[in-house]
Amino acid sequence: MNSEIRALEPKALWNKFADLNAVPRPSKKEERVIQFMKDFGKNLGLETLEDEVGNVIIRKPATAGMEDRKPIVIQSHLDMVHQKNNDTVFDFDTQGIEMYVEGDWVKAKGTTLGADNGLGVATIMAILESDSIAHPHLEALFTIDEETGMTGAKGLKGGLLKGEILLNLDTEEDDEIGVGCAGGIDVTATRNYAAELAPNHTIAYNIDVKGLQGGHSGMQIHEGLGNANKLMNRLLFGGYEKFGLRIAEINGGSLRNAIPRESRAVVLVDESKKEAFEQTFEARAKDIKKEFKTIEPDMVIAYSVSEMPRQVLPAEVQEALLRALYAAHNGVYRMSPDIKDLVETSNNIARVIIKEGNIKIGCLTRSSVETSKWDLAHALQSAFELMDCEVTFSGDYPGWAPNMDSNILKVMVPIYKQLNNGEEPHVAACHAGLECGILGQNYPDMDMISFGPNIKGAHSPDERAQISSAQKYWNFVIEILKNIPKA
Repeated sequence: MNSEIRALEPKALWNKFADLNAVPRPSKKEERVIQFMKDFGKNLGLETLEDEVGNVIIRKPATAGMEDRKPIVIQSHLDMVHQKNNDTVFDFDTQGIEMYVEGDWVKAKGTTLGADNGLGVATIMAILESDSIAHPHLEALFTIDEETGMTGAKGLKGGLLKGEILLNLDTEEDDEIGVGCAGGIDVTATRNYAAELAPNHTIAYNIDVKGLQGGHSGMQIHEGLGNANKLMNRLLFGGYEKFGLRIAEINGGSLRNAIPRESRAVVLVDESKKEAFEQTFEARAKDIKKEFKTIEPDMVIAYSVSEMPRQVLPAEVQEALLRALYAAHNGVYRMSPDIKDLVETSNNIARVIIKEGNIKIGCLTRSSVETSKWDLAHALQSAFELMDCEVTFSGDYPGWAPNMDSNILKVMVPIYKQLNNGEEPHVAACHAGLECGILGQNYPDMDMISFGPNIKGAHSPDERAQISSAQKYWNFVIEILKNIPKA
């Protein structure tokens, strides 16, 4: 199928994307793609180095006539979110992404595509390889682990880069020029419990919530998509009083930055309440599906008889858990009062695991305002501490404050209008964790901007990249490079 991708225009971009997608590159396991990128730079005869944390930097001199322009950094991250459909057999550690074309879109077979941020990486590779694209002196910065901790950006030392302008290629709307982004923090609640033996005279069920769209927990948090963890909690809430329902296990969600698509619970119900439980469950499932029918048309809520588990949560722990998860905020917490239609603060209840005496709940809280981020983090902490969880904060990273007076922004807006029949670009901050805010801590004087092609469904197996948009974006990149201002 890669031959189909390689025939797309612009060929320089899509061929490099096909090369990159042949290399396994899940977050935290970037060794192969780091070596791939180092080999690529060295084979071009360009100065190539790997820093202490694994970021790769490739330097290319200015093309003839561009030596007097400001030096630039052009940046994307090497890792990708690894998500697949439940029925897809795929090993992200060993396999390259299987791509295909459908209409105006490039998609993957049952997995994430890796266009986030692979199209940015491929763009930079094509520029480095080209002998015809005009550009000033450039430093290609390929960071690692953006999706699960931004440890690459955090570990990049000051003074290593000499560029005055940073072009971040990690935005997913081709009419948008990004000038700011949200910061974030992981909120994790854990608790141990002394499991009880499964009670007698009960029947065991598997309960499944699946078929949800999922997606990016920042860029799509305002869309009202179903969160499998919250929906599962609704189904189980109040079941102890009505049916003697006891929870044996829950496994919901996956990555912290992906809206949960699936959750499975193993529960026990009083044999005498079997019929009432099934009727009530079907009624609740019907109501929830009706609520979400417009935005989650493929939602599946189902139960099936299960093998009998050995142990269950104590009743008091179960009730505290269900109430805490009900109280814990999920979704948009506050809209920005300063930037129209921008989500300021949100939370994603990303992971719920209950098994063998351990409870773990993982959340990713985002905000463009530090005080609001901590307000929501403390609200979540309070909800989970009421059920005697230990709550920890980790992975804290700053937002990127918008600079509407950016010099590179003043260059890019007229270029965009010229290329697009006078259409104005959407200059905006986004509710996602771009690396610009972190990089700006060690490079405070660097003028930063973010842009990219249309990518839909990032962080989910529905991820897709628009072919016509990639051509539009590529033309934009080429013109920006030509028009970098003089030093």
